[in-house]
Amino acid sequence: MVNMQKAAVIGCGFVGSSSAFAMMRTGIFSELVLLDVNRGRAEGEAMDIAHGLPFSRPMKIYAGDYSDLADCALIVITAGANQKPGETRLDLVRKNVAILGSIIPQIVAYNREAILLIVSNPVDILTWAAQKLSGLPAQQVIGSGTVLDTARLKYLLGEHLRVDSRSVHAVIIGEHGDSELAVWSGANISGVDLDHFCELRGFIDHRENMERIYKDVRDSAYEIIERKGATYYGIAAAVARISQCIVRDEHSILPVSVNLQGLYGVEDLCMSVPAVVGRDGAEKVLEIQLSPEEREAFQRSAKTLHEVAESLEISGK
Repeated sequence: MVNMQKAAVIGCGFVGSSSAFAMMRTGIFSELVLLDVNRGRAEGEAMDIAHGLPFSRPMKIYAGDYSDLADCALIVITAGANQKPGETRLDLVRKNVAILGSIIPQIVAYNREAILLIVSNPVDILTWAAQKLSGLPAQQVIGSGTVLDTARLKYLLGEHLRVDSRSVHAVIIGEHGDSELAVWSGANISGVDLDHFCELRGFIDHRENMERIYKDVRDSAYEIIERKGATYYGIAAAVARISQCIVRDEHSILPVSVNLQGLYGVEDLCMSVPAVVGRDGAEKVLEIQLSPEEREAFQRSAKTLHEVAESLEISGK
């Protein structure tokens, strides 16, 4: 029996520790256990985060080992090599699949009921690999996907249109990486068609502006890594948001990485698309309407990921 208010973060680097802090700040957990190959690092991060509890809500946060995962409802995996300047997310694949291969068996030895949330990059491939390695149902193993990319799109559109980003309804799907695509055909500002709203704000060069904003979203990680060496605050906020959806059983729609199993014409491959997220993970994967150009771009993205997946030797359960 899992404790819905207990979670774990595996990997206490920049992303893992920032995610743990963001999860603590939500106030929805009663217990959070941190694991890292460097036990001292996990202990230090747990101590540091715990010192902020007087400004949040009571909970227990500590460094542990795999046996402490037995009753976790949510296990967040951020362990892996970092993306270096000039390196794509897909360049990380072999290193991080090997790391995942050492982690997953230790998780399922103690817990086969928790939702696994994969955050390490390349997240779509690693989510697919985690499903194969764990033997868990597809809906139970999800990736952070393009939740952050979508937030970046909403933020940049909000800045462009001088409107609250929470009023922007648009989504990035496909690979969390260079082949991702923006679904412009369904974008709107609180129900107002995007092109029409742009015109209300005095913008008429729609295609040029959309292409510029899309490229800014796609290349955001490269720009941040070039300047500060890593990205972690944005993804930490995304992890906290996904965690809330699961723990509170919100049934919110988020573009997480899920196994499509025939949807969008893609079979046995994890990609980021809108899904209903709740206590059982990705409870319903949604096949949204795409324009012919968007569907073609999605297929190209799938082809990129499929080629990488085929090159890996994953022995499933």
